[in-house]
Amino acid sequence: MGQNRLKQIVHNSFSILLYLRRYIQYLIYNKSFRSFGHRSFIIKPLHLNGLSNILIGDNVTINYKTWLAALPLTGEKECSLQIKDGAIIGHFNHIYATKRILIEENVMTADKVYISDNLHGYEDIDVPIRDQPIVQNKEVVIGRDSWLGENVCVLGAKIGRHCVIGANSVVTKDIPDYCIAVGIPARIIKRYCFDSQTWRRTDEQGNFIY
Repeated sequence: MGQNRLKQIVHNSFSILLYLRRYIQYLIYNKSFRSFGHRSFIIKPLHLNGLSNILIGDNVTINYKTWLAALPLTGEKECSLQIKDGAIIGHFNHIYATKRILIEENVMTADKVYISDNLHGYEDIDVPIRDQPIVQNKEVVIGRDSWLGENVCVLGAKIGRHCVIGANSVVTKDIPDYCIAVGIPARIIKRYCFDSQTWRRTDEQGNFIY
């Protein structure tokens, strides 16, 4: 048997095993998640909590050791974490909803990204923070086609469509569509200008600098 033929057999066998693995996962997750789309895959998750409140679209990839959770720890009647079609979630992400987190189509996150719509309470200095109530923050929306760099944190804020959030940034305020934001806290530094069809420098409010 030729070497090329052997490589082809190994490749085909690996592809079949991968397909079977994904199909078995789909059958399991389709029953336990609120919804779990076709050709979606979660690679060795760290934790999955509140599966009945989590919706995964089609063609979603959630990479190694990511933690997904959707639990109404703040007493909300409705709680959901939705990741829409085509999204790619990086390794070691931590996404925790107590009310609502929406990640729209084709969003991509790098590794070690944290997204949350809640905070640990810390008001009472006589009680350890771990024992204080979870505080509900604002809902989180990550707009379609956006990119979140390594170590980004999104805390109770909305990010528009086709945005870039630079590595190590902490997003605490809403970012409009077609913006680049960086820093702690994240601030807008560029926005796409449709008149010139270029990315142009802006002030922190997103107004173009002439």
